Amino acid sequence: MAEKVTIATVARHARVSRQTVSNVLNAPHIVRQETRQRVEDAINALGYRANQAARQMRTGRSRLIAARIEPTRDGINGSVLDRFLHGLTETADAAGYRVLLYTATDDDREIATYGDLLGTYELDAFVLVGTKYGDPRTEWLADRDVPFVTFGRPWDALDAHPWVDVDGAAGTAQATRRLLDAGHRRIAFLGWPVGSGVGDDRRAGWRDALHAAGVDPTGLHRETEDGIAEGERLMRDLLVDVAPSAVVCASDSLALGALQAIRGVDPPVSVIGFDDTPVAAAVGLTSVSQPLGEAAARCVDLLTGVLDGDHETPTPVLLQPSLALRHTA
Repeated sequence: MAEKVTIATVARHARVSRQTVSNVLNAPHIVRQETRQRVEDAINALGYRANQAARQMRTGRSRLIAARIEPTRDGINGSVLDRFLHGLTETADAAGYRVLLYTATDDDREIATYGDLLGTYELDAFVLVGTKYGDPRTEWLADRDVPFVTFGRPWDALDAHPWVDVDGAAGTAQATRRLLDAGHRRIAFLGWPVGSGVGDDRRAGWRDALHAAGVDPTGLHRETEDGIAEGERLMRDLLVDVAPSAVVCASDSLALGALQAIRGVDPPVSVIGFDDTPVAAAVGLTSVSQPLGEAAARCVDLLTGVLDGDHETPTPVLLQPSLALRHTA
């Protein structure tokens, strides 16, 4: 009969103390990367499996965090959240956590789900996605001292809670400068209605880049709800009103609509999207790419800091996007 693999077995194999192995399992962020890797290699080599029930009794934690799957829209930008959740699940697993996914059609239903989940599963924390001004979800969790981090800024007060975000303004500014360097001056923007934190941020990057180049953005902006049909409609309006030579879009869905509107237009109009979805890659659309895997990993890092009782709110993380260049730009 094979010998039972215990923490002591792992410790001997990795040449560390049993406490170090316990730290890797329960609070990996406090262990040096080199040591943590050695312990993780030993765990994998020996096939060690922690007794989850015993660990929960000892630490008072379920090692379970929850994240929402958003409703399917046009099937394009949903892939952004899919990639983030995939990275979150992988990173959480490496830190000894499991991710519980739930769905809700709006904020009220999501908040109602919080109570059900907390009562049923004794969750450790939540990871929220898609923050907005006056976000009632973060207020509900904060009022009840439920630990959480967000992928997205608290737009009302940047020090309100721990968060990770991608600098959307930097992304659209980079896209706009790319078009300026290519000789464009009439660079339009297709975005979302004013008041959307993410949309306002992305529009600001385009506007500021034009101002810095001495170009007046007046009349070059159009706004709508997200979607391919909406992007096509607004792009047709722009072609009639201002005849732009290029357009930066707040999403790949809007950009794909713009591409449909400019078919056969001469001279061609350059289009840049945002989010670098698989559809964008398939059609050759230049798009701003978010580091979603890194964003997910940093959310888990912040969350472990919150759960381990840091007295100060962990420093927020603002990541930089990049530009995936293809023939449309």
